[in-house]
Amino acid sequence: MSDRLPMTRTGFNKIKAEVEHLENEEMPLIEKRIATARGEGDLSENAEYHGARESQGMLQAKINLLRDKLARADLIDMTNLPRDQVVFGCTVVVKDLDFGDEETFVLVGHGEEDYDNGRILASSPLAQGLLGKKPGETAEIEVPAGTMRFEVVSISFDE
Repeated sequence: MSDRLPMTRTGFNKIKAEVEHLENEEMPLIEKRIATARGEGDLSENAEYHGARESQGMLQAKINLLRDKLARADLIDMTNLPRDQVVFGCTVVVKDLDFGDEETFVLVGHGEEDYDNGRILASSPLAQGLLGKKPGETAEIEVPAGTMRFEVVSISFDE
């Protein structure tokens, strides 16, 4: 996994803050649960102890995943990107050519995705199919259900 992950400074800081929260607040709580359960005697039949150890392992796995994202972060300088085509950080309005409805997507980096609000990862298949397209151009994107066809209606940037 040496692939670089595009992200903004905001996304990087959000992931970093989450790691710090997990390490400095959540992990000590689990460690206290383990210590309390350990004090209850026989560990072989102590469900609380085993549950706390499992929680600790899952939390550590999440921390490791987030640290990996930070290590592979490729911070994008938005000022150097073209303004006339779909690129990382832009807001793109597309028209679904099969259904006729318009959708708006913001292509964001890791830590900033929010699929319910149209903020999709720039590395997602949908975003990859739109990258480089200019208003008026059509993108055909292969998805498990078939091919999605979009026309790029407009591109904008939040400054």
